[in-house]
Amino acid sequence: MSPLDRVRRSLLWPMLWKEFVQMRRDRMTLGLMLAMPAMQLVLFGYAIRTEVRHIPTVVLDEARSSESRALVATLRNTGNFDVVGSVAGRGELRREVESGRAHAALVIPPDYTRRVKRAEGATAQVIVDAADPMSSSAALSGAALAAQARSAELAGRRGATPVTPLDVRVRPWYNPDLRSEVYIVPGLVGVLLSMTLILITSLSITRERERGTLEQLIVTPIDKTSMMLGKIVPFLLVGYVQMTVVLLLGRFLFGVPVRGNVPALYGITFAFMVASLGLGLFVSTVARTQAQAMQLSFMLLLPNILLSGFMFPREAMPAPIRWFSALLPLTHYLQVLRGVLLKDVAVATLLPEAGILVGMAVVIVGLSVRRFSKTVE
Repeated sequence: MSPLDRVRRSLLWPMLWKEFVQMRRDRMTLGLMLAMPAMQLVLFGYAIRTEVRHIPTVVLDEARSSESRALVATLRNTGNFDVVGSVAGRGELRREVESGRAHAALVIPPDYTRRVKRAEGATAQVIVDAADPMSSSAALSGAALAAQARSAELAGRRGATPVTPLDVRVRPWYNPDLRSEVYIVPGLVGVLLSMTLILITSLSITRERERGTLEQLIVTPIDKTSMMLGKIVPFLLVGYVQMTVVLLLGRFLFGVPVRGNVPALYGITFAFMVASLGLGLFVSTVARTQAQAMQLSFMLLLPNILLSGFMFPREAMPAPIRWFSALLPLTHYLQVLRGVLLKDVAVATLLPEAGILVGMAVVIVGLSVRRFSKTVE
């Protein structure tokens, strides 16, 4: 071993020891590095499912007979559909699908019973919200399976008498070509806004604290609420610019339709952006360094991306995860985005989701400002 190598080896150990000591002192960062991967693995491994089952379904039964009820039972037994109610007409059916309370509908025509009894080849229709291609694929396979099962039951009941197979046809709404970009691009508006607003807000305030300029701002003759609002208002303008760019590119590059009330969408977006900025403010009150702020921000962003319905349908997730995802602002904002852009949903139908986002924004910002007041004094 050369003298130079011995010098390098002798200098390596003190440097390693110094880094380990520094890591031990920064217990929060060390805890996040060790605990966060395990927590996320358990959560996402349990929650994420690619096979879509239990699609919320409403029934429009115009035949109202034992034969039509048997078809409903057969459809439910496939496991792909959960019957959540009945509707009286086409208008109510459309409202249920547009509001998101149902993602599919079974329509049984008035002549269904007569055609079954005469073995003339009865037909039924499954309408599916095709804004989500995964749900559409599950509906297609479930409808085919139900038709085969019911046809086999009818054939067994008639014995040697020939029976025309039952035909259950699937009609996709909102995205008849089942293009994935129609589903993904509107969701990207919410995801990009979340990433930008949470990360930038948390890092900007943490950077002020690290540089020592935050204390200088506090002693100026301005109250803490005004100071916090002054930090987030510029990011609201940036968020609107970002949203407009994504919508324009999605429309002209990917052919994503814009069918609904765009001014209403921009108005509801304000509540979502304030809620996201509030999360960034809350992270900044917990983190003491920019590294901690980034780790905590990603800890919030990953559930937003993976559990909100952006990539994986919420219908495929276990019930406890669906309840947890209802606490995420992006979950409700995605319903607003896809409802306005793809379905032309009425503004009145969006009011419940808008109200939830406004409530989240008020609570999150209020908690962040209160905690910020406590931690900086």
